Amino acid sequence: MSELPPLNTETIQAIIDEKIDDNTVNQLVWYYLGYRYDDATGNWDASKVAPEWREEYPEPPNFIEFRPPTVKLTRSIPKENKQLLKQKLGFKGYKIGEFTPTQARRATMANWLLSYMEIAHKSATN
Repeated sequence: MSELPPLNTETIQAIIDEKIDDNTVNQLVWYYLGYRYDDATGNWDASKVAPEWREEYPEPPNFIEFRPPTVKLTRSIPKENKQLLKQKLGFKGYKIGEFTPTQARRATMANWLLSYMEIAHKSATN
């Protein structure tokens, strides 16, 4: 995997603004889900991935190209974190008919990463 940008609100905004390429956005989500690529073996290590992901996706799914893993990602965001893009970044969403499936999936991925950050922050302060 290539070097990933830091997980912060600037990166999340860059995902929404399509300033980060699709492959890197996928890699960010894979990393925080726990997937690691082993250069020595050429295989994915999913040992740190939660069982509900590892069982269905032993290798990281392409969230940009395929809807089912993105739906699973959406469902994994805690209810209290569903609106974080609006609350933290002022994201107004897309207008019906003016966005692509890729943009919608990128927004889901950005919201999941923001939720991950929120949960990690709460864990660190407790």
